[in-house]
Amino acid sequence: MTYYGISSGKLRRYLDIKNLTDPFRVIKGLSQAKKLIRQIKPDIVFSKGGFVAVPVVMAAGKCKVPVIIHESDMTPGLANRLCQKHALKVCCNFPETVKMIPDSKGVLTGSPIRQELLCGDRAAGLNFCGFNTSKPVLMIIGGSLGAAHVNDAVRAVLPALLERFQIIHVCGKGKTYPTLDGTAGYRQFEYVTDELKDLFAAADVVISRAGANVICELLAMRKPNLLIPLPAEASRGDQLLNAASFQKQGYSAVLEESEIKGDALLNAVIKLYEQRDKYIETMSNSRQKDSIAAIVRLIQQYSKSDTPPQAAGHKA
Repeated sequence: MTYYGISSGKLRRYLDIKNLTDPFRVIKGLSQAKKLIRQIKPDIVFSKGGFVAVPVVMAAGKCKVPVIIHESDMTPGLANRLCQKHALKVCCNFPETVKMIPDSKGVLTGSPIRQELLCGDRAAGLNFCGFNTSKPVLMIIGGSLGAAHVNDAVRAVLPALLERFQIIHVCGKGKTYPTLDGTAGYRQFEYVTDELKDLFAAADVVISRAGANVICELLAMRKPNLLIPLPAEASRGDQLLNAASFQKQGYSAVLEESEIKGDALLNAVIKLYEQRDKYIETMSNSRQKDSIAAIVRLIQQYSKSDTPPQAAGHKA
């Protein structure tokens, strides 16, 4: 794999002095990308979105190179909205997003996930935590940011949870409670890297935020999950939409952050565990069973097609 750097500006939707200079960076990046595309002569361009992809996708359109892009969130971001007219297909994580993409370009594929997560060893995960098979395992993974309220809610009902579950708690950097170290049936970590796949394999049910990547990973691993999305005031609202979609499709239970007080969290986790087989069956029947294979098929289809991009709906 070879890395090429180009100039690019950030697509801001707020007042900033850099808004005056960034358009020139994008123009420079477009020129650099066109030069690279003519040099490399790619069969196809695949973009995962983000502002740095805009000059590349635009350059591909100018050079008549087919483009496929991926949109992670429910509502397309600004970068991908700018790129859509140059794309043959837009891979999506949610059926609602497919309907938002013009010209029938949207395709429900799911998100490409880390394949190592599918290769975890349950026994290794239990052993790493010092757990046994006497109780099911609840895993809480709130991400490196924004997990403080979830952590606090879990700790508030921890004794009651420990009566029913062994608990793996990935708290985020600086968010562990040293006073809980050594609690029987409870292991807390700031973060986990190499052992994460084994901890997921050990988990029977999961509490998580509702970022697009993590919920697609939970879907791929068929892990019954309770989503606690970031509230609208702490984000642009995408996690609320993500969670609502997965709840509607039967992949997740959802509890909003304002509702995780008292016994509500405890009761929601117990209900999730009791209904875990229903969630596993629904996730097993998902149309996003193998997102990577679906995306690769699209790439192969359009990179090898004898049909000129213009005839396939491409607009340069």
